[in-house]
Amino acid sequence: MFKLRTFSRFVKLVLPLLLMASFSQIGFCQDPLVIFLVRHAEKVDNSDDPPLSPTGNARANTLASMLADAKIQYLHSTDYIRTKKTASPLGEKSNLKVDLYNAGDLPALVKKLKGQGGRHLVVGHSNTTPNLVKLLGGEAGSKINDKEYDRLYILTFFKNEEISTVMMRYGDPFESISQR
Repeated sequence: MFKLRTFSRFVKLVLPLLLMASFSQIGFCQDPLVIFLVRHAEKVDNSDDPPLSPTGNARANTLASMLADAKIQYLHSTDYIRTKKTASPLGEKSNLKVDLYNAGDLPALVKKLKGQGGRHLVVGHSNTTPNLVKLLGGEAGSKINDKEYDRLYILTFFKNEEISTVMMRYGDPFESISQR
C-alpha cells in the first residue's frame, strides 16, 4: 500500500498535467467556462449544520493550495457552515467572497454559472454535487459515498458546445483504492 505522503506528492504532480489536458483546447475557444465542483470536506458530526472536523479543515486547505493557481474567479457554496468553510481557504488566498446558492434550486445555479462564464469553484453536498454535474451536461459517475470527501470534478465548456469532464481525487483518500 502506498504512503499518504507519496499519494500527496503524486496528486501535486498529476494535477497540473490534468489541468493542462483539460484546458488543451483553449486555443480553439477563448475564455471557456471552467467549473470545479466538490462536496464539502469532513464534518465533525451528523447534526444539522456542523463545522468541519480537523481533517476537514486540512482537506479545505489542501483544496485551496491545489486550486491557488487555477485562476478561480468565483466561489459558490450552500448556506451551511461545512460548505462555506470548505470554500473559505481558497477565498482567503484569492481574495474572493463566497457567493451563496440554494441547493434546492440547482437549475438557477446552472443558469447563473453559464451566464457568468469564467472560472468557478462550487462547494455542495454528496447528493447535490453529482446532480449539478449532470445538470451542467457533464458526466457525474457513481453516487458519492457518505464517507467520500475527496472527489473533485473539473468541467470545461467550449464554444463549440463540447463539455469536458475530469473527475479526480484530492487530499487523503476516504478509503483504500481497492474498496472503490
